[in-house]
Amino acid sequence: MVGILALWLPILAAAILVFFASSVLHMVLTHHRNDRGQVPQEDRVMAELRSVGLPPGDYAIPYAASSEALQDEEFRARAAEGPVGFLTVLPSGDPFNMKAQLTQWFLYAVVVGVFTAYVTGQTQPAGAPYLQVFQISGATAFMGYSLAGAQRSIWWGQPWSTTLKNTFDGLVYALLTAGAFGWLWPGG
Repeated sequence: MVGILALWLPILAAAILVFFASSVLHMVLTHHRNDRGQVPQEDRVMAELRSVGLPPGDYAIPYAASSEALQDEEFRARAAEGPVGFLTVLPSGDPFNMKAQLTQWFLYAVVVGVFTAYVTGQTQPAGAPYLQVFQISGATAFMGYSLAGAQRSIWWGQPWSTTLKNTFDGLVYALLTAGAFGWLWPGG
């Protein structure tokens, strides 16, 4: 068994590798370019949303406050008429505060690294062969980076193509994490 504190170097190295790989995946490959589409009559829709004073948050359209409300005839009629969807509203101004988002992304990569270190450290001794460390840490990191994404497609209607692209990204991040852990595993 190897403690998490003994694995600070692979945790940090993996987070740095993932951080830079995500930049390459999103800026160079641009395979996420079509993950979102433009709303028809965007100016009109934005003006309508501004006019109701919609604060930042997540919304369902139409909205049902309870499972009983889902059975209500009025709700069912509104849903049948459509549109039906989910809407995330960000604060006005700069919607992509890259400094804050990149900081959060790096911290997320560290958290995935910590959980990867915990699982791998519990199952592999110091001096374990590279491939064994690679397999356990890679599988754990893949779960951290990829599996929860399917929930967005299952429950919130995110296109499966977006989920598959995110899963591919997660596989790349997991392989980099596994490589860092295998390379920097104590006693190797």
